[in-house]
Amino acid sequence: MLGLIGKRKATPVLGLDISSTTVKLLELSYSGGRYRVESYAVSSLPVDAVVEKNVNDVEGVANAISSVVAQSRTKLKTVSAAVAGSSVITKVIDMPAGLSEDDMETQLTLEADQYIPYPLEEVAIDFEIQGPSPKGANQVEVLLAACRRETIDMRVAAIEAADLTPRIMDVEAYAMERAFSLIRNQLDIDEDGTVAIVDIGATMTTLSVITADSTIYTREQLFGGKQLTDEIMRRYGLPLEEAGLAKKQGGLPDDYEPEVLEPFKDAVVQQVARSLQFFFSSSQYNDVDCIVLAGGVASMEGLPELVQEKLGTPTSVANPFADMSISSRVNAVALSSDAPAMMIACGLALRSFD
Repeated sequence: MLGLIGKRKATPVLGLDISSTTVKLLELSYSGGRYRVESYAVSSLPVDAVVEKNVNDVEGVANAISSVVAQSRTKLKTVSAAVAGSSVITKVIDMPAGLSEDDMETQLTLEADQYIPYPLEEVAIDFEIQGPSPKGANQVEVLLAACRRETIDMRVAAIEAADLTPRIMDVEAYAMERAFSLIRNQLDIDEDGTVAIVDIGATMTTLSVITADSTIYTREQLFGGKQLTDEIMRRYGLPLEEAGLAKKQGGLPDDYEPEVLEPFKDAVVQQVARSLQFFFSSSQYNDVDCIVLAGGVASMEGLPELVQEKLGTPTSVANPFADMSISSRVNAVALSSDAPAMMIACGLALRSFD
């Protein structure tokens, strides 16, 4: 069975992040106490190949995966990928300490139907022991994760169609948490500080709140950079591809910044504020120590300053590669500009060192 949270022995794997508009690949190595980026690439997906984080067009996704492998010139063939947090049910349950892994799996399978609202033959289940339970010395806390097989199978099919071997199927929130360990020392916060990572992709914004290196809250909302692309297409009559290029490279009319870009940035700030309000209203927290912007939208000039000014919370942009060395075959300029969008790929690539 493919590990959903994965308890497999360390093997070098490619981090492969399949998002709604791109496929991102990352290969890391580790020596002398330092990570190194060995290869990386990003490739666009066909329109609607992935809809709301679900693979819709296996062939289209497989072609994009083949493209990133070719661009990156990696030699690795094994992959760590992830499913969206919204498609996974997780539950921490207490179980007797001292059970073997096989006995635990048997018992969980027998009891799983009381935690999972789908027929068991339709779900993939995995588990990981978290540590002693506060309820008693002879109990351990076990994290149970379940995901519909169809969600995993479509990703597996696309990866295999690109002649790669899927080894680990992770959860995006856990990959983000793992990548956070690389940026924690860039932030001016205490060890138990509370950090809001706002990952703004093309169609989805995901808020992950991390405290003491554990994710305590995650929520996805439909909002992303595609709204800016759509507005450029509508206002200037450009086809999708040209609008996307113009957004990145410039060359739009003079009214673009005041009439299109600034209102979009304001919408991003509102979205960040709204996401945080949802978190505050459903927890005992009423503030966070800092905000980290991730995803493709995060590298927009002036955005962290605007968020910090409007919300009054220190805000920075995620760069998981700040302390890494970089292989000569990697385009360092491109990597630097893609860095905020590479957090999940980075968390997946880190599975090589479990």
